[in-house]
Amino acid sequence: MTSMVRAEVAGAEPVAGSLPPAGDTAAVVAPLAPRARLFPALAAVYRAQLSRARVARIPLLFVATFQSIGIMVLMRGVVDGGAEARAVVAGSSVLVVAFVALNLLAQYFGQLRAGGGLDHYATLPVPPAAVVLGAAGAYASFTVPGTIVTAVTGSVLFQLPMTHLWVLVAVIPLAGAALSGLGAALGLLAPRQELATLLGQLGMSAALLLGVLPADRMPEPIGWARDLLPSTYGVEALSRSFGSHPDWAVIALDLGVCAVVGVLSLAVATWAYRRAAVR
Repeated sequence: MTSMVRAEVAGAEPVAGSLPPAGDTAAVVAPLAPRARLFPALAAVYRAQLSRARVARIPLLFVATFQSIGIMVLMRGVVDGGAEARAVVAGSSVLVVAFVALNLLAQYFGQLRAGGGLDHYATLPVPPAAVVLGAAGAYASFTVPGTIVTAVTGSVLFQLPMTHLWVLVAVIPLAGAALSGLGAALGLLAPRQELATLLGQLGMSAALLLGVLPADRMPEPIGWARDLLPSTYGVEALSRSFGSHPDWAVIALDLGVCAVVGVLSLAVATWAYRRAAVR
């Protein structure tokens, strides 16, 4: 992956140093290559991570999709329809994003930190934000097919209208950004790889319990915890889109909150990357 990133990162052309004149014994230090610009570096890291994850993560994506569909099948015997059915389908769909973008990304960065991979990335002329955003974007991209399949299957299972499923075009990247940033931050801040794995699992479990179960059946303190979970707002936006007359202003507000949380979580993850890389 090193060669791929080095070859694809634009704007980082090496600057040749001059040789010392004959007889001069003083050491001449060649100037370092300029750092790559953010967006070309981001595209290079994204392609490299996507190529790597295509082989390693596709089986896990099937597991995430099968898990979410299985949960909806189980809930079908408990929930008849209405708002509860919409919540189950929306929560199960976003759960695919949580499994990959939060759980697997936390494990990946925890493993990267434990194995010295951050030192490897530090040798590349790429900004820290490009590493975090590229990895987060690659992992979030793998959630697209599983989320769509889950949403369509749930709509058929609970007889929900699919007219406004295009809302997934906004829900997937925004919820993916929020959960990817959280997962990357957990993996980078955890002092041990095992703890990063545990935190990723706990985060996914929280997305399962707080996102799939109908909110009106939860105790009030659990509802407060639900409001703090980034994926909640993606779940609410998707759930409201199943209505016959969706309130688009409220949906836009939910997506806006999800976007703000995504920016903040990715900023924290970038800071955590810098903090972990200098150690």
